[in-house]
Amino acid sequence: MMQSAFCRFLSRIGLPVQAACALVFVVSALAPLSVETALAEEAAVPSVSAIAMHGEPALPPDFKSLPFANPDAPKGGVLTLGVQGTFDSMNSFIIQGGWTSARGMREREFGNNVLESLMMRSYGEPFTLYGLLAESVRMPNSREWIEFTLNPDAKFSDGTPVTVEDVAFSLDIIRDKGRPPFRNWYKQIVRKEFPAERTIRLVFENGDNRELPLLIALAPVFSKTSTDAESFDKSSLKPLVGSGPYVFSEIDPGKRTVLKKNPDYWAKDLPVKAGFDNFDEIRVEYFRDETTLQEAFKKGLIDALKFGDPTRWATGFDFPAAKDGRVKQLSVELGIPANTQGIAFNTRREVFQDVRLRRALSMLYDFEWVNRNMYHGLYRRTAGYWDNSILSSVGRPADEREKALLAPFPDAVTPDVMDGTWQPVQADGSGRDRKVMRQALEAFKSAGYDIKDGKMVNLASGKPLTFEIMTKNEDEEKLALVYARTLKALGIEISVRAVDPSQFEDRRTKRQFDMVFNTWISSLSPGSEQYGRWSSASADAEGSFNFVGAHSPAIDALIDAIVAARTKEDFVSAVRALDRVLISGAYAVPLHHVPDEWIGYWASKVQPPETFSLYGNSFDTWWSAEAAGK
Repeated sequence: MMQSAFCRFLSRIGLPVQAACALVFVVSALAPLSVETALAEEAAVPSVSAIAMHGEPALPPDFKSLPFANPDAPKGGVLTLGVQGTFDSMNSFIIQGGWTSARGMREREFGNNVLESLMMRSYGEPFTLYGLLAESVRMPNSREWIEFTLNPDAKFSDGTPVTVEDVAFSLDIIRDKGRPPFRNWYKQIVRKEFPAERTIRLVFENGDNRELPLLIALAPVFSKTSTDAESFDKSSLKPLVGSGPYVFSEIDPGKRTVLKKNPDYWAKDLPVKAGFDNFDEIRVEYFRDETTLQEAFKKGLIDALKFGDPTRWATGFDFPAAKDGRVKQLSVELGIPANTQGIAFNTRREVFQDVRLRRALSMLYDFEWVNRNMYHGLYRRTAGYWDNSILSSVGRPADEREKALLAPFPDAVTPDVMDGTWQPVQADGSGRDRKVMRQALEAFKSAGYDIKDGKMVNLASGKPLTFEIMTKNEDEEKLALVYARTLKALGIEISVRAVDPSQFEDRRTKRQFDMVFNTWISSLSPGSEQYGRWSSASADAEGSFNFVGAHSPAIDALIDAIVAARTKEDFVSAVRALDRVLISGAYAVPLHHVPDEWIGYWASKVQPPETFSLYGNSFDTWWSAEAAGK
């Protein structure tokens, strides 16, 4: 019976029936227990409703709602949000237009309003997924495959059912025509199987990438019949058909989108969606510059706005509606590593290929002066890529696991970073700390530079050190000019080029910059996305997030170690080791971060939940004040 079952299994995955049964006969004769053991192990894999990257999901199978959502939140009303920038595409998964696509279709801050995935991430845990389009999932400990059984009620917004064919199509179309890192993930699926009408199994070459099954579970699912496969990779203002709670009712290119609640949304009664998607309408208004966006918020044209500028946060609430309580300020404590903000070096440029020069330039950012004079003392200095978390290497000596991982790359980490004594250079806040200047000058000399006739020059070529910093808004421009003033004191003349957001993204994507402001989003579960940010393979890949052009065997090996980690201890050590290599590589001038997430909102219009996730605010758990008052 076992042999017959295995014969059927082999024929199901594409092997001719006679060949499949012959193979089973041979294998059974040589190792009679191997077939039975393999089938028994496969059958023993349980069917569950949630999976976690490390450990077990925190919520029981019969949970009523996610812990940061209010299941009793009132429904109805309108939410108007504002963003700086523009859009010329409705597809964020492709290279052409992916960087300038409309907001609010599928993202943490605005919600998965249009496109959904097989499972939904709970941001109340480091990396745990609960069933959404899939009502159940099976995944062996080896993680060599993952199997999803679709919820029979799952439907697209046009009323058609979500099928396994739609899932397979979605994975294939992004694999073939999507942008990194998505296409890189989906290429690792070596086979698709369909054990039952609503079940799809995705088989990988091996289980080395422990995160891959979870990333696959978060893949967007499109309607196969409503998606034009031929033109998928071309920028378009035609929205993709998804299964989410909203559909577009208005698209005004570059200015506005309006999302209307789908009254027939299939998942509105699922526990995983309790307390989400509370508004009847979501409007997203686009503004060319930050000042105009701020003024729109003060006038009540925007209901809620995330603040990133400490000056505006500290002094920008002196208008009447804020004074009388109609507008409130909300600080949300984050439970995740701080995002890393920095001025990134394009190491593809010849001038920045010497790490010694990059280190010298990084010494000259006077955080103390900037924080006191520009940011009301509200910022904290950024040191590494996972600050304020267990994953950070800063202030910690490397453990034995880290040392073993780094042993093949003896020059990848500087001694002070390895022993945990390294910290960013701290100036006296004067804006012209002579001690720091002397230290930096020595660093420039070690890189082959010195001051001649008042200019910092390369001693070998005689060329002056000069480059350009590209900015996209007033805040970045101000900071770049302050940094330029400090550099000028050592004879370094740089230019600051301000461009509009769309040109900024275009030039950044095409690597047409010397230095550029960038934010690296951090999490408690870094994994395969690090390939797209730092790996050698992504350094020259069009559309990748490797803006700095990092090309290091040490980085490649450590990302491999992160995604292959099977225990929490191995995972933490691998991330810390990568942190040390990135810090030592000086790929950016580290800037600063805010300890909390800042949000201003009109309390007369919208209300936030009482609790937030580890990852901070998400507007899909807010609700209408008007609806609450009814």
